[in-house]
Amino acid sequence: MSLYQAPLKDMQLLVEQALAKTGLAELSALADFDTELVSAVLDEASKFASGELAPLNTVGDIEGCRFENGQVITPAGWKEAYRQFCDAGWMGLALPAEFGGQSLPKFIAQPVNEMWLSANLAFVMFHALAQGGSEILLHFGTDAQKARYLEPIISGRWTIAMALTEPNAGSDLGALTTKAIPQHDGRYLIKGQKIYITYGEHDLAENIVHLVLARTPDAPAGSRGISLFAVPKYRINADGSLGDANDVICTGIEHKTGLHGSPTCSISYGDNDACYGELIGEENKGLAAMFVLMNEARLSCGMQGVGLGEMGYQRSLEYSLERTQGADYRDGKQRVTIAQHPDVARMLLSIRSEVMGLRSLGYLIAAQIDKAEHTEDKAERLALQSRIALLTPIFKAWATERANLMAGTTIQIFGGMGFVEETGVAQLMRDARITTIYEGTTGIQARDLTFRKIQADGGKALTALLDEIDADAARVQTAITVSLTGATNAVRNRLERIVSNGDNLLQLNAGSVPLLEALGTLCCAWQLANLAQLAEARYSEDPAYFGNIQALAHYYFAHAVPGIEARLETFTQADAGIADYRFDI
Repeated sequence: MSLYQAPLKDMQLLVEQALAKTGLAELSALADFDTELVSAVLDEASKFASGELAPLNTVGDIEGCRFENGQVITPAGWKEAYRQFCDAGWMGLALPAEFGGQSLPKFIAQPVNEMWLSANLAFVMFHALAQGGSEILLHFGTDAQKARYLEPIISGRWTIAMALTEPNAGSDLGALTTKAIPQHDGRYLIKGQKIYITYGEHDLAENIVHLVLARTPDAPAGSRGISLFAVPKYRINADGSLGDANDVICTGIEHKTGLHGSPTCSISYGDNDACYGELIGEENKGLAAMFVLMNEARLSCGMQGVGLGEMGYQRSLEYSLERTQGADYRDGKQRVTIAQHPDVARMLLSIRSEVMGLRSLGYLIAAQIDKAEHTEDKAERLALQSRIALLTPIFKAWATERANLMAGTTIQIFGGMGFVEETGVAQLMRDARITTIYEGTTGIQARDLTFRKIQADGGKALTALLDEIDADAARVQTAITVSLTGATNAVRNRLERIVSNGDNLLQLNAGSVPLLEALGTLCCAWQLANLAQLAEARYSEDPAYFGNIQALAHYYFAHAVPGIEARLETFTQADAGIADYRFDI
């Protein structure tokens, strides 16, 4: 099977659409980032993704990480690839040039990130952590902390680890018990255990900065009493050089279903009462700071779903165009490749349409983040921030849920050959499985969407999104835009139930995932409808390519959009049976 090849034509098209949709090109601050620059960056990233990262993907899956004498040894080739990744400046692509980054906007970084995630997801799990951790320091760190940490992190000499989860707390961060005891010199003595720490220990960089959530002695109970601390593996001397080990001990790595090349660690802090960290931001406000990294990670998770789906499509398409099996359905005589069987074509288009819709949504969110950061219009900034907050749980959860289904569909296209490891597609299913769980499960994302992003503001952000979708649909009246308007009306008809039905907590909690699924499908339909309009306008440039874009939209509206109404109906009666069923008998 061929290795990954970046879908540059799709990526360039969707970047251009995101720019046009947000009006980013009109901002003077981003005037230098034109399509030629985008093309040049994507070309170089594509070469690295296909030439360096993709060949190591299977190596990482088969070899995995080893844990020996408290040390983690990454798979063969990992260290060399990491050095090349950092030397080329990819770590700091969207981080400030002041600290060694390239200061490129997120609308350019997003397709580049997708390439890494498709080519070798396990390898690049450190990247979103570096991006999000750097943004925490930029927003909440002191000048001294920025000077101490940012350049080594952006250069890749040091990496970031996100230390949230504890054995007895799980996703309930309010229940964490790790202690942070103030010292006379301004430092804090850190003591506790964390689990599921991605790249919490490894042999790629010279130091690892753990961002640890912990409680000071007088902290309030629950999430209101959580503070954030930077806890390096090796202490940092006044001149920036590394000092002694900081009593940060890796006690083991997980034996996982997938992502074998990415070490997931258990870490013990302060077993010898010699682990010290420094406060980032204010005491008891650590969760707000950590959400900067968590939101970055959630958007990255969504792109992981896109990247895995793209990899599944590429493998499936190649196989289905080469594999000859069965007769032509029209005459039952001529033997054909399986791509010519209608059901296989259906499965191929199910993956392709999902990937295009989700990719377009992910690129749009990235462009909206850029616009929010650079617009001088305060009202516009607030509206964009509200839109990003609404779309983030939808994108994270829906893209990763679909990634799991796309991985399963990929195996189905391969048939029995997909169920054996030699073809490599089983790895997609194993790697995708965790994406719906980490950075907040689908249920957590759905409740965040229902209660914090819709109910909390009386449905204003969602209404604004529906209004924009309707405005886009009204530009050109076609069968799919009429269907799109029907879908937005179906959501509006349930909005009052979401906003005013606060007393029926069982129904809202049980129905939050079907609601998210409906909105995820709607957002993909919106993106594909816009793409279909664009394809019609540019059809003469490349009839084959833009004809396929139109066909994708028609497929999605026939096969996926009817499910929106069904999911919304499930939402309205989601409590049925749940209160009555007895699990204890």
